[in-house]
Amino acid sequence: MGGVALRYRCDGSDGPFLILIHEMGGMIESWDRVVPLLQDRFRIFRFDMRGAGMSEKVREGIRVDQLADDLAALLDTVGVTERAVVAGCAVGAAVALSFVTRHPERSAGLVLMNPALSVTPENLPALRARAEHLRQAGTHGIVEESLASGYPESFRAVDAAYFEMFRARWLANDPESLRAHFLMLAGMDLRGDVPKVACPILGISGRLDPLRPTSYVRELLDLATNARLVVIEAGHHMPDQAPDAVAQELAAFVTHVMGSRAGEAA
Repeated sequence: MGGVALRYRCDGSDGPFLILIHEMGGMIESWDRVVPLLQDRFRIFRFDMRGAGMSEKVREGIRVDQLADDLAALLDTVGVTERAVVAGCAVGAAVALSFVTRHPERSAGLVLMNPALSVTPENLPALRARAEHLRQAGTHGIVEESLASGYPESFRAVDAAYFEMFRARWLANDPESLRAHFLMLAGMDLRGDVPKVACPILGISGRLDPLRPTSYVRELLDLATNARLVVIEAGHHMPDQAPDAVAQELAAFVTHVMGSRAGEAA
């Protein structure tokens, strides 16, 4: 598809169409705890964004609009033409936002989960420094710092074995591709795109997320004309940390925006 190799997966066989976009450093498996809770009601589409998981790797210069257009081209390639609710976590939320503004005819609703749409000036030096450290030391060199704020100890303690699997999955990232995504985030500010969204928006904030606190998410949603905020007990990586709450909010929102078909499937 356009020279870009992307891994994808479809789950469920009936109901409205839901697209899930993983966070920076994530992959299809980021949604493994959520999908089983939804696949009896919805058709779910996941993919590894360019530079992540088993998709084609990237180098410096990748842009969020390219990742959004990758999704549109992938949907065309597999024959999906209907409108969908598009949900993303962290940088995945930025890709989801870019997708619905660039392809509004394909978008029935938007879910922004701990959205990473911009970086404050005071946090930029640390982000760029981490990107350079990643180039020198690889993922092992930044894993503890990166997960310290994103995966709180309280969630690690609930299921230590699962956290170790999550950590191993994160360590398996291609360092150059992950660095490219870091630099993409460092140069990105999509706050101005929020008022352009024509479809309903649901914001989901993790109460324990220091990276994108609820105040930040609320300020973003205040820019929209049709948006609602919910706060759940989660950190930054909410699909891994609070799958039941995430699935519940996604199901309710899809039912709301896509009507009786979702309600009848519930």
